[in-house]
Amino acid sequence: MVTPSLPSPARSQCRAAAWAACLVGASLALGSGGHALAANAGDAGTGAAEAADSTVASIAQALALTQQSLRAPAGARVEVIPGALDPRLKLAPCARIEPQIPPGARAWGRTRVALRCVSGPVRWQVYLPLTVQVWARAAVLATAQPAGSTLTAADLQLAEVDLAAALAPAFTAPGDLVGRTLAVALPARATVRADLLRQRQWFQAGETVTVVAQGQGYAVSGEAQALGNGVEGQSVRLRTDSGRIITAMPVGTRRVELPL
Repeated sequence: MVTPSLPSPARSQCRAAAWAACLVGASLALGSGGHALAANAGDAGTGAAEAADSTVASIAQALALTQQSLRAPAGARVEVIPGALDPRLKLAPCARIEPQIPPGARAWGRTRVALRCVSGPVRWQVYLPLTVQVWARAAVLATAQPAGSTLTAADLQLAEVDLAAALAPAFTAPGDLVGRTLAVALPARATVRADLLRQRQWFQAGETVTVVAQGQGYAVSGEAQALGNGVEGQSVRLRTDSGRIITAMPVGTRRVELPL
């Protein structure tokens, strides 16, 4: 039996374009428990190496599936920190392990990969926790700011931050934050994320707004009267000229979008 592993340190680093390969390496460094992926060696020698190679290849294939959902900016640096399996686990040798990305698993941040033995004396499945960090330059505060501050260009600077540290997106272009208002107080060097900003009100109830209805490859526009305040991120009801009530999403000054 062979147990594939990587030398210390367990943390893997790579560019975003090759992050799946890094995840493979991290997946094989399962912590101090030593209960790593056990590949059945068969006879010995080349059989052991082939079994290990097969295990690595299967993990690489599964982890590569998450590349499509990774939205890292160009030049981002990805670090993968593997967690540890339960040290009480005693996994039987396995000739073939099939990894899977669990439904709903995140591509970055705290996530996990399922490892399932499909060919061995005992079938088993375990979940390997991973933390995927995505480091890139994004807007941070140059100085501490109280809640209610309206941001200016002088308040912002670029620094390398972990984009995956929180669910809310960071801003890679500081100019996108100029004129925005902080909802909470933040210290110097804090990453400014979307959920830390006050929602903008694009129009008031009773105002006439432009409605843009978008379909695949086309868009049509018209006007309607807002029946509520148009707040960023919150749908609003409107009355069209024909009296029909519709619900759309505010996206700009006296402007809403209605997907078709």
